[in-house]
Amino acid sequence: MVLFENQDYKRIQMPEADKKIQAYLDEHIRNIPDFPKPGIQFKDITPLLLDPESFKSIPVELVKPFQGDNIDYVAGIESRGFLYGTIMASVLGAGFITVRKPGKLPADTIRAEYELEYGTDELHMHKDAIKPGSKVLIHDDLIATGGSAKAAAELIKKLDGQVAGFSFIMELSFLNGRNKIDDFGPVKSLIAYD
Repeated sequence: MVLFENQDYKRIQMPEADKKIQAYLDEHIRNIPDFPKPGIQFKDITPLLLDPESFKSIPVELVKPFQGDNIDYVAGIESRGFLYGTIMASVLGAGFITVRKPGKLPADTIRAEYELEYGTDELHMHKDAIKPGSKVLIHDDLIATGGSAKAAAELIKKLDGQVAGFSFIMELSFLNGRNKIDDFGPVKSLIAYD
């Protein structure tokens, strides 16, 4: 996931995640400088994906704060939100919703726009993805500025769904992305960088 220019990131302690999981993530998430362009730092989860253990432990940790909340769906944000999001849905006994970029979903969709560092983008979801009143947990690998997470929450609300919360592997806490989505539901991250 892209980190913002000219930053030296320090990992900070997250009270909601187990220390062993945080150490495991420290070991399996690598920093790639100057990707995709000079001055950008990239948090790369591909080493995490290479370890089969991550598919057993990470989804369980991501859903722990939401156990017992009767989640109907997990909504994964394109595309890294799909990787663990489907397993999270399985752990919760829930369905899975794909929240995608324009032109990727075949049936009728609704859309929500969000701001990027330069310009805007949008996310789409099928109009028939949820029934009114459904409880939806939103997942992505990382929260930075919170724009895409907020757009996903707006899509859920447009269909009269309930946002049960947000679950992320990583958080760039210095960007205050939580502030954009706190009003929708609880925000939980396994590891954070300041």
